[in-house]
Amino acid sequence: MTARMGEPFDMGRVVSAVEAALSAPLPESGPTADEGEPDTGEWVSTRGEGFLLIPLWESAALTGVYGREWSDAEATAEAHLSAVVRELDRRWGLPHRTVTMGPALLGRPAGEPFRTLVAKDCNGDLTVWGPVPAAPGARWAAVSLNQSDGDAPMMLTALITDRPLTDVTGL
Repeated sequence: MTARMGEPFDMGRVVSAVEAALSAPLPESGPTADEGEPDTGEWVSTRGEGFLLIPLWESAALTGVYGREWSDAEATAEAHLSAVVRELDRRWGLPHRTVTMGPALLGRPAGEPFRTLVAKDCNGDLTVWGPVPAAPGARWAAVSLNQSDGDAPMMLTALITDRPLTDVTGL
């Protein structure tokens, strides 16, 4: 679970979180580390060499949800992702591109931040912009929709990095 569990989707809050993350310090070196909510331990962020990964929104758990209800939940999550992508395209004036997080990557992560994405079950394709002009220095931003298994909540995440994000599935 993340610290976003139970919060309604709020476009303004989500976009503000992405833009704030663009200015956040990124570790130059050192181990990858998770940060949790002090009282609950719920996941707030993961920082590693040159990157920051944060949850933006999390649906309710889908335990016991099937058929039309599950399809509706998936459609809602995909609509949230599409809305965020459209808004970031508009704000940044940059075209986005897709970096595929396919089965080849699951078998052999190609270094950071991909190793952390796989470890956190953030295996959804990345919608990537960059370098983002609104960021200090050269920063790339990505958003993705993720679900670790059929009963788990759907989760929107943002990844900020000081390195270009390229498709690694052909490696």
